[in-house]
Amino acid sequence: MKVVAITGYKPNELGIFDQKHPGIRVLKAAYRERMIRLIEDRGTEWFITNASPGCEIWACEVVLELKEEYPHIRLGILLPFLEQEARWKEPVQAQYLSILEQADFVEAISQKPYTDPSQLRNKTEFMIQKSQGLLSVFDEEHGGSAKFLVERARIEMEQSDYQLFLITQDDLSWLEQELQYNDQWE
Repeated sequence: MKVVAITGYKPNELGIFDQKHPGIRVLKAAYRERMIRLIEDRGTEWFITNASPGCEIWACEVVLELKEEYPHIRLGILLPFLEQEARWKEPVQAQYLSILEQADFVEAISQKPYTDPSQLRNKTEFMIQKSQGLLSVFDEEHGGSAKFLVERARIEMEQSDYQLFLITQDDLSWLEQELQYNDQWE
């Protein structure tokens, strides 16, 4: 499994409204744990994402951190359209631009700024076609922005050996408890 796509929720879908929220640490730890397993057990070399605010940007930061331990892994940013960051707040834009500078590959799927929802559908299809698996924070009961890629991945699983790796609310709760326990002993 050489290429794994990454998605997840936007900050507002998680109730995260600032970069110091303790939930970010838990989310990044969950991505880190799953990515290490994918690298070590499945031979993943590329992680691709759209680098949208929230889980995708945090996952990008994790990939960049993991490059110190696994220098062979790569981060690919596949923008759904040009200037996707145009309406984002300044701190998020700065975080995003920093990630783009450090990524191994950056390309826009649509070579023009946003014009219509078909660009987002094309992005979903492109991400599935360019990967062998999808890693996502996802809660079946709450849907949200991650649901489009997750649902498309499930369709692909029925037609091929595509794989879906979900980080659930239970996973996050367990990891949060583990991190709190470890903090007590440090």
